[in-house]
Amino acid sequence: MNIIDWIGSIGVFQILLAYFLNVIGKISTKDLSFIMLNLIGASMACLASILLDYLPFIILEGAWTVVSIVSLIKYKSKIH
Repeated sequence: MNIIDWIGSIGVFQILLAYFLNVIGKISTKDLSFIMLNLIGASMACLASILLDYLPFIILEGAWTVVSIVSLIKYKSKIH
């Protein structure tokens, strides 16, 4: 595996981990850990897609990143 594969794989793992932990009831979609796993994971997967020049996944992971940023902003605005 090259560095792009590692970046993408770690990113996808984080997204799947967030989903799995939510499904088994360990974290809520409103938890900071869920939001951050998705934000960092989607950002890494998007970066890997950019480096691979694969537009469909750039769009998918870019959108996932934006949604995660919006969720983070909402989370931060609720605690302040």
